[in-house]
Amino acid sequence: MQNPAVHAASIRFALFDLGFRPFYLLAALLGTLNVPIWVAQWHGMVPQAGNLAGMAWHAHEMVFGFAAAVITGFLFTAARNWTGLPTPTGRRLAAMAALWVAGRVAMLAGPGLLAAVVDGAFLPLVALSLWFPLKRSGNRNLFFVGLLLLFAVANLLFHLSRLGAMPLAPTVPAQAALFLVVIIVSVMSGRVTPSFTQNAIRSARIRRVKGLDAAAIGALAATLVAQLSGAPAWLLAPLALVAAALHALRLALWDPLSTLRSPILWILHVSYAWIPIGLLLLALSAMNMDFGVAPALFIHALGAGAVGGTIIGMITRTARGHSGRPLQVGRAETAAYLLVHIGAAIRVFGPLAAPAHYGILLVAAAAAWSTAFLIYLIVYWPMLAWSRHEGGAG
Repeated sequence: MQNPAVHAASIRFALFDLGFRPFYLLAALLGTLNVPIWVAQWHGMVPQAGNLAGMAWHAHEMVFGFAAAVITGFLFTAARNWTGLPTPTGRRLAAMAALWVAGRVAMLAGPGLLAAVVDGAFLPLVALSLWFPLKRSGNRNLFFVGLLLLFAVANLLFHLSRLGAMPLAPTVPAQAALFLVVIIVSVMSGRVTPSFTQNAIRSARIRRVKGLDAAAIGALAATLVAQLSGAPAWLLAPLALVAAALHALRLALWDPLSTLRSPILWILHVSYAWIPIGLLLLALSAMNMDFGVAPALFIHALGAGAVGGTIIGMITRTARGHSGRPLQVGRAETAAYLLVHIGAAIRVFGPLAAPAHYGILLVAAAAAWSTAFLIYLIVYWPMLAWSRHEGGAG
C-alpha cells in the first residue's frame, strides 16, 4: 500500500506549469458568467457594461475573451511540444493570466480608453511569446503568430469603434474575429477529427476526396467575407449553399455515426455539423423569403454551436491528454457536451419555432450552455490546478 505521506507530498500546485491550465479554466469561468450576464442585461435586470451596449460587450467577450483564452492556452502548450522550447510558465504565465483577467474587468466596468489599453495589450503579447520559440526552431506553425496578430487588429478596430474614432459598429470587427475562429475550427477539425476517429475506432470508414478540404475551406472563407462586406443576396446565398454542401459532405466522409458510443469523439463531429447548419441559415437569411431567419441565428449556429462545441470537446480532451490521463470522459463531461448543444439548439431554432417566447428561450439557452462550462470548472479545477505527476510540465 502506498504511504499516505508520500502520496500527499506528490500532489503539488501546478496551475501555472503550462498554458492550458490557467487559460482553459479562465475560459470556462467566462463561458459560465458571460452569457447569463448578457441575458440579464437584455431583460433589464443588470446595467450594461460601462458605456458599451450589451450586445457589443457580449460579442467582444465571447470572441476576444473566451475564444482567445482557449486559443492562448492551446498554443502555449502546443508550441512547447512542436519546438521543444519553453513558452510562458510560472510567474510569466501568471502575469499573462492576470492581464487577461484585468481585460475582462476593464471591459465590464472600466472606462473605454482603459479597457482598450488593458484588453488590447493581451493578444500582441501572446503573439510575441509564441514568435520567439517558433522562429528559433523554424517551425512551420509560425503562421499562428500571424493569425493572432489579425485577431489583435480586429480587437483594435473594435476599441477604436467603441471610442468613436472610426465610423464602424463595434460588432463588425467582433464578427470578423468570430469568422476567423470558425475558419480555424474548420482547418483544425479537418486535421484532427478524422485521425482521432480512425485511431480510436478501427472500424470507422474515413474517406478522403482529393481537393474537397481546400474547396470547403475556401468556400467557407469566401462566404464569410461576402457576408461581412455586405455582398448582395444573389451572390451571398449561392456561396453559402455551396459552402454548406461541401462541409456537410466533408463531415459525412468522416463517418460520424461510428462515434455514437464515444462522447469524446462525437462531440467533435456534432460541433462541426453546426458549420453547414450555420451556412444554410445564412443562405436562408440572405434570400429573405419570409422564413423568419434572422442573421443572429446563423451567428449563434457558428459561435455557440460550432465554436462552443469544439472548445468544450478540445479543452476536455487536451486537458486529459496533457495531464497524463486516459482520453475517456465520464458522465459529467458527457452532460456538458449535451448541454452545449442543447443551449445552441434552443438559441438557434427556438426563435423560429416560438418567436413569441424569445425572452424565455434566451434564458433557457443561456442556462444550458453556461452550465456546461460550470461543469467543466467543477470537474477540471482539481485536475488543472494540481498535479500528481513528478517532473516535466504538463
